[in-house]
Amino acid sequence: MTRERELSLADTFVELADTLVDEFDVIDFLQQLCVRCRQLVDVAVAAVLLAPPGEPLRPVAPCDPGDDLAELLDLSAEQGPALDCHLGSAPPAGGDLARVDLAGAAYDRWPVFLPRARQGGYTWASALPLRLRGERLGSLLLLRTGTEPLSSTDVRIGQALADAATIGLVHEQTLRAHRATGIQLRTALHSRILIEQAKGVLAARLAVGVDEAFAVLRAHARSHGRRLTEVAREVIEDGLVPEPQAQR
Repeated sequence: MTRERELSLADTFVELADTLVDEFDVIDFLQQLCVRCRQLVDVAVAAVLLAPPGEPLRPVAPCDPGDDLAELLDLSAEQGPALDCHLGSAPPAGGDLARVDLAGAAYDRWPVFLPRARQGGYTWASALPLRLRGERLGSLLLLRTGTEPLSSTDVRIGQALADAATIGLVHEQTLRAHRATGIQLRTALHSRILIEQAKGVLAARLAVGVDEAFAVLRAHARSHGRRLTEVAREVIEDGLVPEPQAQR
């Protein structure tokens, strides 16, 4: 490996690790993965296909591959090495799924994908999983036009890039979930304070205990199909005084 390639590979791993930002763009991230794969691995095409939980595999990058390639990528989601890789299926003729010879692969396995890939001038296909432990997010499809398959070094680099991208995506999803949880907790705390204030205000206005004031507040919210926090805010800010007989 040349010094220039080593430096470019190091820069790429840094890029793929940089997902913990507020304005993270997953499409731009995966597009950059494809660009870097073409630069670092001897392939004509790099494409990412993702399968969210409970959904089928679909191509998401490159974003604007052109009509011919777009059609091939759509087919790749239905049959071909990318789908087989994602599903963990055995490669054609027991070979390495990361280095499938499109000229020798059987038509009965991929009757639509194979002729379309050959028509596009592609001679070798590589399918590498986007995985983290037992979790598979999709696959990285690499297509070659040369006479030789990917070298073992290129396969290892391609898989390393795919693994780094998967770790970045999972970490970003985890961070987003934590942020959402934090927002929900802060909202819950603010709502509790608001409701406690409304209970005190309503208890004073109705000359009742805070428990009875809360029952009136809750009954009014339910009978009008509204959130408890909305009614509490109206009690505090707008002077709303629900009728005690609304209690259920």
